[in-house]
Amino acid sequence: MADNLYFSRNTKVFINRNSLFYEIPILDGYSFSQGQNTSEISLSEASDSDGASRRGRQVFNDSYAPSEWSFTTYMRPFIAASGGTVGTAGATDSTVGAIHHAVEEALWDAFVDADNDGGGITADATNLDVNFSESNKTTIGTFDLYFILNWSAAGTDQKVYKIAGAVANEASMDFDINGIATIAWSGMGGQLTDEGNTLPYDAAYASATDLIYEGISSTTNYIRNKLTTLTLAENMTEYSTATYDIVLTGGNVTISNNIDFLTPETIGTVNQPLGHVTGTRSVTGNFTAYLNYEDSAGDSVSQLFVDIAENPTVITNDFTATFTIGGATAPKVIIALAQAHLEIPTLNVADVIGVEVNFHGLPSTISGTDEVTIQYVGIAL
Repeated sequence: MADNLYFSRNTKVFINRNSLFYEIPILDGYSFSQGQNTSEISLSEASDSDGASRRGRQVFNDSYAPSEWSFTTYMRPFIAASGGTVGTAGATDSTVGAIHHAVEEALWDAFVDADNDGGGITADATNLDVNFSESNKTTIGTFDLYFILNWSAAGTDQKVYKIAGAVANEASMDFDINGIATIAWSGMGGQLTDEGNTLPYDAAYASATDLIYEGISSTTNYIRNKLTTLTLAENMTEYSTATYDIVLTGGNVTISNNIDFLTPETIGTVNQPLGHVTGTRSVTGNFTAYLNYEDSAGDSVSQLFVDIAENPTVITNDFTATFTIGGATAPKVIIALAQAHLEIPTLNVADVIGVEVNFHGLPSTISGTDEVTIQYVGIAL
C-alpha cells in the first residue's frame, strides 16, 4: 500500500472574507490545531475488609477548545494593476485600478473591522491605511481559514483543512535589521475540519473568479528592515530636547485584541465554541539602539536615558514615535504612535553598549482608537 505524505513547504493558506478568497503567502513555521477540554473523576477511599481499594478513574470530554493558528507573513505593499480583474487584482480595482494594496491586507481588515465589509482598510492612489476607528467593538471580523497541504494549481491530491469563524488576535511586527519586514499573526477560531481534497474557491487556481492573489509573485514589494528609521519626539515640555536622534539596531511593535472564546458548559454533550469577545486593545513594543554620547544637540540616546530615568515628576512619558519600515522610498510601511509611553531604557552590556526601550501605545482618551496608525505605501509591480 502506497503512503501519501504531506510536507509543510508545499502548503498554501487562503482566507474567505467578503465572499472572496485571498491567498496569504506564509513562511515556514506555521501551525494550526484544536484540542479538547476534559474532566477527570477519581475515587479516594480507604480499604475494605480485604485490604482492597478502588483506584480507577473516568475521563469525560466536556468541550472543544477553540482552534488555534499562527503563521508569519512578509509586509508586501504594491500598487494594483490599472483595470485589473478579480483573480489578478484586488476586488476594489476591477474598474478603478492603480490603488495601493498589500498582499496581507485582508488580515488587517479582519483585525480591526467587525462588519466584514472591508471598512478596516482605506486604500487610494496615495497609500493604504489600516483603519482602527471602528475597532472599539465587542467582536471583530471573522473569516474561514484554509490550510491546503500538497497544494497544486489544478486542485488534485491535496488535503484541505478549514478553521471556521477564525479571528486574528495578535499581529507582531519585528525590525530585524538583517532581515525582511514580517508580521507574526496568531488567532483562534471555531471547529477545525477536514474538507477532503476539494479546493474552497470556485475553480482551478488560474481560472478562479473569486480568488485574489495579486502581488504574491512579485520580487519588488519586499521591505528591507535595515532601511528602517525612527523619529522620536517628546510631546511635553519637561525634557531637555524636543527630538532624539535614534539609530535602530532592532525593535518590535505588537498589537493585540486580547480575545477570549466563549464555550457553553452543558453537561451530557461535547460543547462547541460559541464565539469570541474582545478584551483590552493593547499596543506594545520595544526598540534597541547603541548608547551614543551626548552631542552638542543634546538629542542622543544617553540623553533620552537621562530625561526618562531622572525625572520623577513625569507620570506618563508622552512621545510621538514614528517607525518608517523600509526607509524613505516605497515600498515602505509607516507605523506611528502619537502617544507613546516610554519606559526607562535598559542598558545592555555587550561589545558595544546598547539600550532597550519598552513602550506602550496609548489612545489620546480612554475611549479613543488612535493608539497606532499603520500606513502602507506600495510600488508598481
